[in-house]
Amino acid sequence: QVQLVESGGGLVQAGASLTLTCATSGLPFTFTIVGWFRQAPGKEREFVAAISRTGGRTEYVDSAEGRFAITRDNAKKTVSLLVNNLRPEDTAVYSCAAKTADDYSDRVYRASHDYSYWGQGTQVTVSS
Repeated sequence: QVQLVESGGGLVQAGASLTLTCATSGLPFTFTIVGWFRQAPGKEREFVAAISRTGGRTEYVDSAEGRFAITRDNAKKTVSLLVNNLRPEDTAVYSCAAKTADDYSDRVYRASHDYSYWGQGTQVTVSS
């Protein structure tokens, strides 16, 4: 059974940093691409970051401005998202998603429909 469990969210002040972690199970992790998405109240789900199966490729939302960093630990089967200098507009439910690679390429995916598995999400609230 595949499970994705996010942790690390919370209520923080603007300017703070948070590390969100996605713990996975039931997947061939070294052949799994992982992405982070977020959804704010009243808005559509938005791509935030993704990391390839090897960790050799990463992609970020165009508005990241260098504030996000996604990493993976294949031994622990986790993917982390560091968000620096949090802003009130970063307030959202952050969810991780996973996709098993189709081949040995080191692709990443930005579209939510490419991902097969989703976690329940973790709330991040940034106060001004």
